[in-house]
Amino acid sequence: MRHTTPLLSTFLLVALLGGSAAAPNPPIAAGRSPGRSGSADLAVCLAPSPCTTTGKPLMFGGPAQQDVDLSVNAAVDQHPISPYIYGMNSYGLDAGAFEALASELRLPLQRWGGNITTRYNWQNDLANHGSDWFFENIPEDNPNPATGNAADHFVARGLRLGTDSLITIPLIGYVAKDRSTPNGGYDCGFSVIKYNYTPAPLYPGGPATDPDNPASAHCGTGKRTDGTFVTNNDTADTSIVVDHTFMQDWVRHLVERFGTAANGGVKFYGLDNEPGLWHETHRDVHPQHASYDELRDRAYQYGAAIKAVDPSASILGPVQDGWTRYFYAAYGDYPDPIAQQDRDNHGGTPFVEWYLQQLRAYEQQHGIRILDYLDLHYYPQAPGVTLSPAGDAATQALRLRSTRSLWDPTYIDESWIRDTETGNIAVQLIPRMRAWVDANYPGTRLAISEYNWGALDHINGALAQADVLGIFGREGLDMAMLWAPPEPDQPGAFAFRMYRNYDGLGGMFGDISVHATSADQGQVAIYAARRSNDGALTLMIINKTGSAQHASTTLTGFTPTGNAAIYRYSAANLGAIVREPDQPVQDGGLRITLPAESITLAVIPGAGSVIPGAGSVFLPFIQR
Repeated sequence: MRHTTPLLSTFLLVALLGGSAAAPNPPIAAGRSPGRSGSADLAVCLAPSPCTTTGKPLMFGGPAQQDVDLSVNAAVDQHPISPYIYGMNSYGLDAGAFEALASELRLPLQRWGGNITTRYNWQNDLANHGSDWFFENIPEDNPNPATGNAADHFVARGLRLGTDSLITIPLIGYVAKDRSTPNGGYDCGFSVIKYNYTPAPLYPGGPATDPDNPASAHCGTGKRTDGTFVTNNDTADTSIVVDHTFMQDWVRHLVERFGTAANGGVKFYGLDNEPGLWHETHRDVHPQHASYDELRDRAYQYGAAIKAVDPSASILGPVQDGWTRYFYAAYGDYPDPIAQQDRDNHGGTPFVEWYLQQLRAYEQQHGIRILDYLDLHYYPQAPGVTLSPAGDAATQALRLRSTRSLWDPTYIDESWIRDTETGNIAVQLIPRMRAWVDANYPGTRLAISEYNWGALDHINGALAQADVLGIFGREGLDMAMLWAPPEPDQPGAFAFRMYRNYDGLGGMFGDISVHATSADQGQVAIYAARRSNDGALTLMIINKTGSAQHASTTLTGFTPTGNAAIYRYSAANLGAIVREPDQPVQDGGLRITLPAESITLAVIPGAGSVIPGAGSVFLPFIQR
């Protein structure tokens, strides 16, 4: 509901413009007349009083300003917000920039993940890049191999920063072999010389063989120009066969070097990366679809091997890439009779549900839980959103709407997903995941170890990112990691700062979610949380519109003890979080103006809370 706020009085306008309402012939005269319902029209003209149609109008106003009604009840819907929802994958950002951003955000969790981790060899520090880059074995970027492999340095960095680590454990059965090319080239899966074919380009308009390394110029895509794939290649071109004992030795190495999860070591292990796509991303060694039984059996073997070395570590699976592979163990082009037959062979049960049932059965039989988190990746499928630039106005509006797919049972997905299964699908991802767990393996936590809403270099992406983080907290997700983190000076990084370090002094959004609603969540979203260390109530208010909004917030279940400190990031200043003047909190509420395309944090002190004042702050922060 919106309610009307009266406009400035006619006399105030006259005074501001230099005239006198009492003068018989003021140089500027003003008149006020009733307008449409809920509005007042205002005219100001140059003419002798009274104002006539012969006067020159200076301003003619439309509807009176309306407030967006927001409501917060700090005594309702209380639950902890997991710090792990603010995690990131490190891929895509150079080590120095990532460390700087992670340090500033006090990043709670980092993930060693992505397609290249499916065949990473911890012993020789080589990873096969699969279909991402000509199926080449490429050494990890490791400036100091004498002191450990790249994964060791990754974990050590996390320990320096106070950031926990998630390590992806390969399940595919192959890892990159020791480098055998003597001339600086890379071993690769589909040499155009060895397999005598003309390769199709890596992507439309892109290269068909490695353009960056002359010694690897024979490395092709494994796909011919007629669209067919090279088959019956030799897996030994790139890889050696390994099993769960090889990975158990890796976990043992990590424990010996860093301690167990309970003693500060690696806390989380992921069961590979997007196995439902192995037949595409790693088709040189796994051209067949991953099956229900294969993924279950490998989870049994590798999960048990990890827990045998470190029972205090947590395991995530099945790490499927997206919507279709939630329902099938693997899926290619539609229709996919192989995938359908595999599902039919398992009673038609959707894959994730079946997987949870099987892992629960393992615990019941063996007395050990080898799956702690249901982990799925989620990339919104609406066109032009995920991993994409901001786009035009329609795409930007779609990006902001599509965050509803994380929770809203009434939001029909605006992509091909709406036409799958029974049709008109509402993804409602987090409630759906929770329902799957409650029905099939109660007690399993929920993780989304990759997601991306795009446009992290634009205010539109920052608004979407802030909305997503608020949803994660409100909906009780246990873990999330952004894929491809933003540069530290990009708007997407400021969306994280608003939750993790809004004042440059370590100020954070609350850790106990409480009830908050907006009369129009699609236009102005609100998320609220208490801060357990000082009792403050924090409100994150996101104006997704292109115009200023006035919000009236009703507060219940909380007794404020002072004014609200206001911090804001907006399109008006993309390089800083601005400390705005404090706002009074009175009569059980807070009224605040929200600039266009802005993220506003209100920090309201409660009993025992202290709002820090001005002090030394990091560069992208302005005190007003």
